[in-house]
Amino acid sequence: MSKTILLVDDEPHVLEVLRVTLEDLGFRTLEAADGPGALNVARQEKPDLVVLDVMLPSMSGLEVCRTLKESDSDTPVILLTARSGEDDEKAGMDAGADRYLTKPFSP
Repeated sequence: MSKTILLVDDEPHVLEVLRVTLEDLGFRTLEAADGPGALNVARQEKPDLVVLDVMLPSMSGLEVCRTLKESDSDTPVILLTARSGEDDEKAGMDAGADRYLTKPFSP
């Protein structure tokens, strides 16, 4: 059985690049475009990894990360964001992220 990755970003083209790249590598992908949707999918599907944007509508990726880590600290979370400052990265790691990657990125 292939591993499942939840992709969370409000930009459809970013989701598409990630989805195509990861599915070509054999992963199963799930998608959400906002924080509440991400939490709902994560609770229902129990993904093996979450790739999460920080700047989301209605609920920040940092809030989503904190909530996910409080309910299931075993699921790794990678923050993938345009915010590249040291303070931004520290806030992401403090929220419980396992990795912090910045956009633009190479698939």
